[in-house]
Amino acid sequence: MRSDPPAFRTGVPATELGTEGWQKPWSGTNGGSCVEAKRLPDGSVALRQSTDPTGPALVYTREEMIAFLEGAKAGQADYLVA
Repeated sequence: MRSDPPAFRTGVPATELGTEGWQKPWSGTNGGSCVEAKRLPDGSVALRQSTDPTGPALVYTREEMIAFLEGAKAGQADYLVA
């Protein structure tokens, strides 16, 4: 099942999505270089690199984020860091 595309486009400068509401969903031991996430008004989720807060944001629909998180929890992305 395909969902409607998000109202915000992937690659938009993160600054166009505002400076408030960005969060680091988890912290690691990588010296502060991590992904920040923001839920957008249409329910989609934007991701940006914390070390480049003015750079491009990747925008995913809610359904895409659910599929990614469920797959990651199930180990389907483990090969990316093996």
